[in-house]
Amino acid sequence: MPEYQNPQQEPGAERRLLLVFLLTFIVLIFAEPLLKKYGPQPPVETHPKQAAPAQNASAPPVSATIAAPATPPPVETKQAAAESETVIDSDLYRITFTNRGAQVKSWILKKYKNDAQTGELDLVNSAAAAKFGYPLSLWTYDETLRDRLNSVLYVPSKEGNLSAPAEISFEYADHDLVVRKTFHFADSYVLKVDTSVFYKGVETFAAPAWPAGFGDQVTPASYAPARIDYHNDLSTDRKALFFPNYILRISLKNVSSGSTVKGPFEWGGTDDQYFTALFIPNDTDNAALITLRNAMQIQKAGENGTAKAEVLGAAVGNLRGPTQERMFVGPKESAALESISIPTVHNGDSDLRGIVDYGWWGLLARPLFIWLKWTYKYVPNWGWAIVIQTLIITVALLPLRITQMKSMLKMQRVAPQIKSIQEKYKKYSLRDPRKAQMNEEISALYKKEGVNPAGGCLPLIIQLPFLYAYYRMLETAIDLRQAHWLWVPDLSARDPYFILPIIMVIGMIAMQRMTPQMGMDPQQQKMMNWMMPLFMGFIFFNLQAGLNLYYAESNLISMAQQAVMNRTKLGREMREMMEKRARKKEK
Repeated sequence: MPEYQNPQQEPGAERRLLLVFLLTFIVLIFAEPLLKKYGPQPPVETHPKQAAPAQNASAPPVSATIAAPATPPPVETKQAAAESETVIDSDLYRITFTNRGAQVKSWILKKYKNDAQTGELDLVNSAAAAKFGYPLSLWTYDETLRDRLNSVLYVPSKEGNLSAPAEISFEYADHDLVVRKTFHFADSYVLKVDTSVFYKGVETFAAPAWPAGFGDQVTPASYAPARIDYHNDLSTDRKALFFPNYILRISLKNVSSGSTVKGPFEWGGTDDQYFTALFIPNDTDNAALITLRNAMQIQKAGENGTAKAEVLGAAVGNLRGPTQERMFVGPKESAALESISIPTVHNGDSDLRGIVDYGWWGLLARPLFIWLKWTYKYVPNWGWAIVIQTLIITVALLPLRITQMKSMLKMQRVAPQIKSIQEKYKKYSLRDPRKAQMNEEISALYKKEGVNPAGGCLPLIIQLPFLYAYYRMLETAIDLRQAHWLWVPDLSARDPYFILPIIMVIGMIAMQRMTPQMGMDPQQQKMMNWMMPLFMGFIFFNLQAGLNLYYAESNLISMAQQAVMNRTKLGREMREMMEKRARKKEK
């Protein structure tokens, strides 16, 4: 199957979409009078404000060793003679360790397919990991020591294939370096990590790391959503007073490689659009998060040449002793995240749900997704679940459409009086104080006749938040990743054949022709009938198929509603008034 990319992940796409919605709304409000007048006639060290209090984001000590050294274990040389592999297998994952560096070469998630949908997804970004480090490698401030820790041959406690629950340890020792790494796996996305490093007899800070992004990052655009997140529960933080479970997010452009965020924090790590690697330290007060950022050239999707990609990673360890922590590696799926209990200082137990970021419209996008997921239980296809949800939303907005028609009719009735008032004051300039009297008279007329000038825009005002919430939901919810519907292989990516955007444009054109346009002559109405649908089609052309499905279906249902409303007494009255006014202008 061909690879369908997700173009809306392009950096800045979300802000541009929000700006487009705003501009669309402005155009709808101001286009009519303009056309009538001019138209045809007729955390960090480099970012302390994002971290917890300033003292928690201070730089690490110059020395890479622990201030109060513990008693080192007796030195007994331990070193493997050859490289070997150990595989940990469960229903959720298959993890392959190498004893070279005691790190992970492959981290397969069995329930998720790769981007081309041709096999299981490997969370290890092999190209980036080969350059910048593999998962569960150790990060130290001393680069020479870091390279040594991640290249020597450790002695594994077990080799071959193991089934979870399982525990494996890796040990290495020579005349000046003693290292132990222990990992415990259960049949979940959470593992336990214990590490200790003694260098020249002194216990040394060496943080377990996920240094090189994720395996689903295969195009330049797929690197853009990457970021560093950590959870801070300090009630002394000003923002935490209003948001007790406050999550500090460091976007890609603000990450500096090697910067340190010092504790306390309950968890921290890196994530991309759909997957995450989070460290949950046992000792939150002495925890330190190291932000990692590196650049590499990757192949452009379907094109010749390469493009620069910024690869993010994170390491979390204990500054005052051996590191003991849990680690969540897997999908940003709500049920999995909710199952992880995180003890917090001031607010009891929490979980990892906050890692899923629905953005500004989360108050609407999250409930929409919960509702959609409930619908999916009874209609086990995400596309048909969207169809059902769209039907309910559009029907629920019918009273607003009726209100819109009533408002438009009232505006048509008072239009001659408004024109008369405008004629009376047209000889005065805009700066003339008497011009303000015109607005007062028009406002008084509106109040007398019970007219709301913005009433005709109410359905659009209500619909825009749903559109943006759907955009965020489709971009964020991993359940909709690679969700099939009829000819669409992935509802979270664009329609490969552009059928839905075309249906949406045709539906909008039909709706514009069916809906009476207040105050417009036929030529002006003709311009609007084509301009707005083509403008929206240009916007939606590359957006998610699920969003196009929602909007296209909404237009089709609205067409049926409008056809019925045009046959009512209210609709016939509006039509007659529009036709009468058009005949007058033709004369």
